[in-house]
Amino acid sequence: MPLLSADPAAFPTEPPSDTHDPAVTAAHDWAAFSALDEMTDHWARPGWSDGSRAYYWMLTFPDDQRLATLARYCQEELAPLGLDPVPTDGLHITLARVGTPGVVTPGQLDSLARDAEALLPSAFFVHAMPLAGSRGAVRLSLGPWEPLLRLHHALAKAGSSVGLAPKKPTSVFRPHLSLAYNNRRRPAAPVVETVSGLRALPAVELSVSAVQLVELRREGRTYRWDVRKRVPLG
Repeated sequence: MPLLSADPAAFPTEPPSDTHDPAVTAAHDWAAFSALDEMTDHWARPGWSDGSRAYYWMLTFPDDQRLATLARYCQEELAPLGLDPVPTDGLHITLARVGTPGVVTPGQLDSLARDAEALLPSAFFVHAMPLAGSRGAVRLSLGPWEPLLRLHHALAKAGSSVGLAPKKPTSVFRPHLSLAYNNRRRPAAPVVETVSGLRALPAVELSVSAVQLVELRREGRTYRWDVRKRVPLG
């Protein structure tokens, strides 16, 4: 497993001191978010305009009612800020970008899924909460990070074996689950203050027993996808 490294494009830029302890990763997320002076527009992403599509490895939770309930409550409390809430059937953990439909062939997707299945770790649980954020979103911290890092590393290894290595290595992966995207440049303080009042909510335990290879698309100011492959964990 590669060691985590600092990356100015990642958030937080510096990795936490301990990826096994959820309290450490949550505190690290909050320290980075609460220190922000300004938030940026999540949707101002070159090459990712409305209608764009790409293949991604993701964890999705369409049937998790506890997560949906937590998300709806937080989104209602955040509503006065004018953020773009993630639909409850669109909650996800992004793992790694694979490529675009115009470049990646169906045969490569088949090979990728087959190679990944042989490398994936065992199923695991991860806790979502407390609430924090990044430069462009309000999101749930996750913990422990360690099984998510092992999963990312396995997917990166599978991708490399079929010529689809992810652009971002495991060393700069920062696991999180976004609840709302920021849609303009703004002072961070009002968002941080609102989020701080929601940090005592109980955590939700997420079961991770499979990973989804999806064709992700941007529809206005939201993300939707079609699952192309579902690969069970060991």
